Amino acid sequence: MSGPLSRRGFLELATLTGAGALAGALPAAQKRRPNVVMMIGDDQGWTDFGFMGHKVIRTPRLDRLAAESAVFPHGYVPCSLCRASLATLLTGLYPYQHRICCNDPPAGVDRTAMHPFIKSAPALPRLLGRAGYRSLQTGKFWEGHYSNAGFTDGETTNKDRHIASRPHPQIGRDTLQPIHDFIDKHRDTPFFVWYAPMMPHYPHNPPERLLKHYAVKGRDLNVAKYYAMCEWFDETCGRVLDHLDRRKLRDNTLVVFAIDNGWVQPTVADKNKGPFGGPRGKFSPYEMGIRTPLLIRWPGHTKPGRYGDLVTTVDVAPTVLRACGVEVPRQLTGLNLLDAAAGKGRLKRTAVFGDIYRHAARDLNRHRLDVTYRWVRAGDWKLILPADPKRGPELYNLARDPHEKNNLAKAQPDRVKQLTKLIEEWWAGQ
Repeated sequence: MSGPLSRRGFLELATLTGAGALAGALPAAQKRRPNVVMMIGDDQGWTDFGFMGHKVIRTPRLDRLAAESAVFPHGYVPCSLCRASLATLLTGLYPYQHRICCNDPPAGVDRTAMHPFIKSAPALPRLLGRAGYRSLQTGKFWEGHYSNAGFTDGETTNKDRHIASRPHPQIGRDTLQPIHDFIDKHRDTPFFVWYAPMMPHYPHNPPERLLKHYAVKGRDLNVAKYYAMCEWFDETCGRVLDHLDRRKLRDNTLVVFAIDNGWVQPTVADKNKGPFGGPRGKFSPYEMGIRTPLLIRWPGHTKPGRYGDLVTTVDVAPTVLRACGVEVPRQLTGLNLLDAAAGKGRLKRTAVFGDIYRHAARDLNRHRLDVTYRWVRAGDWKLILPADPKRGPELYNLARDPHEKNNLAKAQPDRVKQLTKLIEEWWAGQ
């Protein structure tokens, strides 16, 4: 793995824990390494689940999973651009580390120029494969052939971006059979399943049976379609979980749920036909862009409940590796969440960080050229630093202002200075 890693020392101080230490052996009482199923929502706001308090959107299957899981409602993705975020979930690295910062390469550069980045990264399928795991890629995967990340099986075999380029049937919207077949074939050996459908992502074309519930008088049709897509995605997650139950695999399967980035749904009147939705959602440093609930269910090892720790998707890979008894590479600076998810105490972490990048890179070897924002959340406070010098910092108290309507930067210059120092220290090693 190439790229600078000197921020490790600072991150260890910020988290007050040896997060990058090597994983220990499996507990003696554990007869087999656990299976792992990761379910990734695509373009969905952190608020848009029943278990997160939405009053209209129905997500009964994920609500049930949440009731059985350790739920971290204060979860974040370090970057709200889907390719960078998905790469972080697969590797446990920040975008500056795995170098997959932007969706597209510079103009005139072939997409395959970015594939060596995932090939050289400590991707979960590759690391788990060394411990005897079979792994299946389904849905969104921007990095060419699935084997580039170490998957043993998968759907994506071309050099292009993801299933948007695939004909039907598409995973989730049309079928879940590839997942069912894979689980059935490998149920007697440990397996890893990556389920990342383009749901509720555009196109918003939900079944009529779901849309009619939401398309009521007084509700914008675009909003109704998005709501129905959220429920449709929820149904598919339930079908994956049901298959685990039918095969009696629930007890030895670690299930992780998160979203790759947030979303704000434009109305018909907004006439927004772009891929990023409404302002302050996807592709932004605001809560509706970077925040995600994180669910972890591993019966007998995690304790159902809601935990107020600050977590990030950088933590997912080291947590999975620890659960599977696989060494955690030193460049993974995320935390192992298993003890916190078991109710054994709060994480000793004071802040989480991230940065946002342009959609298309200017130079694949100079990621700083593409940064548009840097941000930190420390306690209830969040600071956003725009790269554009004409724009000033933005400071929010999320406990009082969860939707970031009241910028307190001018009123609290000392706090801005303090949080800026944290960002600069985090940033120094890039």
